[in-house]
Amino acid sequence: MSNIKLIIEERASNIGNFIVGRLLPFREKRMVGPFAFIDHMGPVVLSDHENLDVAPHPHIGLSTLTYLFKGSIMHKDSLGNEVEIKPGQVNWMTAGSGIVHSERTPEYLRHSDKMLHGLQIWVALPKDKEEMSPEFYHVEENEMPVWEAEGTSFKLIAGEAFGKKSPVPVFSPLYFLELKTTSRQKVKIGEHLYGESALYILEGAIESEGNIYEPKHILIAKDSQLCEFEMQEHTTVYIFGGEPFPEERFIYWNFVASSRELIENAKTKWLEQSFPRVPGETEFVPLPEQGKQIR
Repeated sequence: MSNIKLIIEERASNIGNFIVGRLLPFREKRMVGPFAFIDHMGPVVLSDHENLDVAPHPHIGLSTLTYLFKGSIMHKDSLGNEVEIKPGQVNWMTAGSGIVHSERTPEYLRHSDKMLHGLQIWVALPKDKEEMSPEFYHVEENEMPVWEAEGTSFKLIAGEAFGKKSPVPVFSPLYFLELKTTSRQKVKIGEHLYGESALYILEGAIESEGNIYEPKHILIAKDSQLCEFEMQEHTTVYIFGGEPFPEERFIYWNFVASSRELIENAKTKWLEQSFPRVPGETEFVPLPEQGKQIR
């Protein structure tokens, strides 16, 4: 999303019950269920003359989920929404046939020191929804289901799992969970998951089959029913996944689609500047070099 984005791609390891990589997508695994992309932003400290300024840019065929741990982002989009995203809230923007948005440091923070830390996630839309009208939804932290079980704190940020449902309006069977521990705990939750399943380590460490995994690693379960591991003290992980789509998804820049034609159409539309505009914004992010391939 900007020069503070952290994306590290390296060859994955195939260890026991897991495929282990650094963020998503990586070479051996491009999607987990409908989840197509994870960006761990920061943590980064911005001085009083440094600010987040992501100019208006387009999306198609996906929903974006922004979840902050620290800091604040002002979201503006072509539907006319202008919402400040604060830690613990969910910003859920569904692009569908096309939406444009900007992400900036709020005006009241632009001349002070601040920190930014969070996750941005792309969830591909099912084929019958990828050209739907764009939508936007904002969820407060106290609206999400939270509970305790065997020494572990759970929060269901999006989707359905454990017989609970998040208010985030998702479009296919999926889940995005936060697990926190203060003491060492064994976790066995495979029976509550479905489809494909993965785990991202934010802080602390987990152990599985004699292996120790530390922050910024994604562990993709070869079978979601095998989602059993031990969390060390003061560990936070995010478990995400769901039912995969029957069709392949192509990704180019900010565009996700089940066909290359939809992406080519979006590229032409952006070049012609015929996407809807964000009210009050005049900047324009150029389309990446034409040599950039659709994956």
